Amino acid sequence: MRILGIDPGIAIVGFGFIDKQGSKLTPVQYGCIQTEAGTDPGLRLKQVYEAAVQLIDKYKPDAVAVEQLFFNRNVTTAFTVGQARGVLILAAVQQGLPVAEYTPMQVKQAIVGYGKAEKKQVQEMVRMYLKLQAAPKPDDVADALAVAICHAHSSTLLNKINGVTGS
Repeated sequence: MRILGIDPGIAIVGFGFIDKQGSKLTPVQYGCIQTEAGTDPGLRLKQVYEAAVQLIDKYKPDAVAVEQLFFNRNVTTAFTVGQARGVLILAAVQQGLPVAEYTPMQVKQAIVGYGKAEKKQVQEMVRMYLKLQAAPKPDDVADALAVAICHAHSSTLLNKINGVTGS
């Protein structure tokens, strides 16, 4: 199973593709989509959408996992990131892909075992799970891979609960 994990944003969208075979997780490709500040917001959303469609077409995931928003400070930023999140989900759904959503706390719980883990702990666990030389940069990329790993763990758990075997 190939999973695309997404950490949504408007300036930087982190993405990470991993393959899950049994309990083995292998990184396929990861990076970020960036848009330029000061550019028309509609154009930025279009750039995010088109880049996501290209990545999906190229790496052909079986499922997409997106981090849910958690904002308690800047409402304007929350709206903009929410719009970016919407076009990312649209890109996946238009390709017929199932989309799962996870809160930051769920991701931290799945990766570190503690829902209030520090960012550095999550980054280090992502590095260890995927056997990477260093934690991916920027943080958005590590976060996207963490979301993908969270989904891999969640799908394994769901399969066990439902009595399904295999990857």
